[in-house]
Amino acid sequence: MAALSYLMRAINLLNRLIGNIFMWLAVAIVLVCFWVVVERYMFSTTRLWMQDLYPWMNGVMFTAVAGYALYRNDHVRVDIFYRPASTLRKAWLDLLGVCIFLMPFAYVVWSYCYTFVQRSIGLMEASSNPGGMPGLWLLKSFILVFAVVIALQGVAMAIRSILIIAGREDLVPDDFRYQYETEQA
Repeated sequence: MAALSYLMRAINLLNRLIGNIFMWLAVAIVLVCFWVVVERYMFSTTRLWMQDLYPWMNGVMFTAVAGYALYRNDHVRVDIFYRPASTLRKAWLDLLGVCIFLMPFAYVVWSYCYTFVQRSIGLMEASSNPGGMPGLWLLKSFILVFAVVIALQGVAMAIRSILIIAGREDLVPDDFRYQYETEQA
């Protein structure tokens, strides 16, 4: 059980690291978008590559931080049954959700997008806009990053559930334990 706890902590650390790095792209997105508007309306000019840059950064940010959002429990959830549930019931619901929905979803994303991304990398695909950004292949590669980070976090969630079901909640770090309804409000 201690080895499972160590693996869960390592996955959480990885997704926290990725999340804390890539969330700073939000600041860059705002700055680039602001500068595009300033150039367009104050200087009557525009650079097409900059118009590509901020939506691309947005795509990179949201795909990269998906595992971090799962770690922080910031994803969309139907709380009709989940919120008032006991810790043990939440553990069972998460374990079933990870096994039935999350892991198959990550597999489908990976398997259907791998060839798509591989082709893009092989072509060194760039923006279709004349004068647009090079490196569209890099943006598309983050689809695979998305599949990996959510699958890894799904493994961590499943381990947490297994530890709780086994009565070893002491091996779950405090920041990854289930919150009680009074704490969530």
